[in-house]
Amino acid sequence: MTKKILLAVSGSIAAYKAADLSHQLTKLGYHVNVLMTNAAKQFIPPLTLQVLSKNPVYSNVMKEDDPQVINHIALAKQADLFLLAPASANTLAHLAHGFADNIVTSVALALPLEVPKFFAPAMNTKMYENPITQSNIALLKKFGYKEIQPKSSVLACGDVGSGALADLDTIIQKIEEQL
Repeated sequence: MTKKILLAVSGSIAAYKAADLSHQLTKLGYHVNVLMTNAAKQFIPPLTLQVLSKNPVYSNVMKEDDPQVINHIALAKQADLFLLAPASANTLAHLAHGFADNIVTSVALALPLEVPKFFAPAMNTKMYENPITQSNIALLKKFGYKEIQPKSSVLACGDVGSGALADLDTIIQKIEEQL
């Protein structure tokens, strides 16, 4: 049976890497459903991810095309793994504190407890190292999420430090080890 991955994309400059990630996961035989925050759509158009994942992209928790299906519940029930990549500071904070105000956080909160949950942060070093962000990460880990740590690199703003999205090979390896 084909394993189903929910790839949640949040608002980070690294969102463009979700295109390659979804494509690679699809080529490996996974069924990839992409979820996007509104901020993520500012960095990469949903159509790109739809074409590469070969599945519809979900970005509006209030849009229900089929009245018989509640998307965020149905998607959560079908998932074999949840991956938030890139994980912005904003989405990590919302998720850590139980806000279900978009498709990503609503699906995440509806996931069965046994579904493996990963997040791969991508943000400026100061944002990543901020005690508030670190507290949110600790909370998510307490709730069973696993962090795929960011790498140190030259960031989009020109700063050098930890906060760049982990290499896609690293992310895929973590997923394959889990599934």
